[in-house]
Amino acid sequence: MNRTSGFLAFAAAALLTSCGKPGEGGSSTGNTGASGPLEILTASGVPMIYLPGGEFTMGSNRGNPDEAPAHKVRVSAFLIDEFEVTHELFAKVQLPDPSHWQDSPRKPVERVRWLDAKRYCNERSLLEGLTPCYNEKTPDWDCNYSANGYRLPTETEWEYASRAGTDGPYDFASPGKLRQYAWFAENAGQKTHPVGEKKANRWGIYDLYGNVSEWCEDVYSPTYYKESPTVDPPGPPSPGRDVKRVLRGGNWKASADMCRASFRQGQRTGDTDACFYTDYCGFRCVRRVMPEELKQRRSKLK
Repeated sequence: MNRTSGFLAFAAAALLTSCGKPGEGGSSTGNTGASGPLEILTASGVPMIYLPGGEFTMGSNRGNPDEAPAHKVRVSAFLIDEFEVTHELFAKVQLPDPSHWQDSPRKPVERVRWLDAKRYCNERSLLEGLTPCYNEKTPDWDCNYSANGYRLPTETEWEYASRAGTDGPYDFASPGKLRQYAWFAENAGQKTHPVGEKKANRWGIYDLYGNVSEWCEDVYSPTYYKESPTVDPPGPPSPGRDVKRVLRGGNWKASADMCRASFRQGQRTGDTDACFYTDYCGFRCVRRVMPEELKQRRSKLK
């Protein structure tokens, strides 16, 4: 994939001045620097976290069969939403909100079809004067990774962000702390909650382990890790029919085991289903970072 690369040295220097705080976790496998994440506010006022990329161990040899084998992967730099996309953000691009729970503008959207999530990405790109990533004239809305607009994360990007430089099932030391970081079956009360109420992971990203599960760009295959590329894996090619896409992260009805960083599931997209009632499906966006954004952030930290 063609993503940001020319200014990574500058970005690394910017990270050394970041005000983020490292959290608890296992051994570091990422490459974001000890001073923590770098937060950037987008043109439309959405906070995102800049991750300069690095190498990490993806998957697990101790989880479900589709999580194996654990393998080294290198990820290029990207920005990821600090929070899941909320009703408030969905309303900004004037799309119909399909969600079950709409009692708070800060709750994440859910019951969102895969193509509706991509439609939001394109509309948010246009709102900020960016080039949309998705070609709406193709059946799967093919992604142009070199565009500077918003898109869904690959599942590699999602897991890299979720692990936050650690190699355990969660980025905090003890599984017993999951209640502090996630809304899931044991504490959610069978509903979603406003984003950001639980602790962020050590890179400053909220609700990755719970609240709603999140759509990724990739086609789901239970055997993909046996053949996955080692740099920016794009996922397997689309079979063109009966396609399942990857969902990542726990949700309000998930067990603790389903909240693990390496847990994977495939979900039909609902794009041709008039009755798509999967009220645990949400998403967050990623995009390339632009040099001027890093310069602006760095100047504010001086």
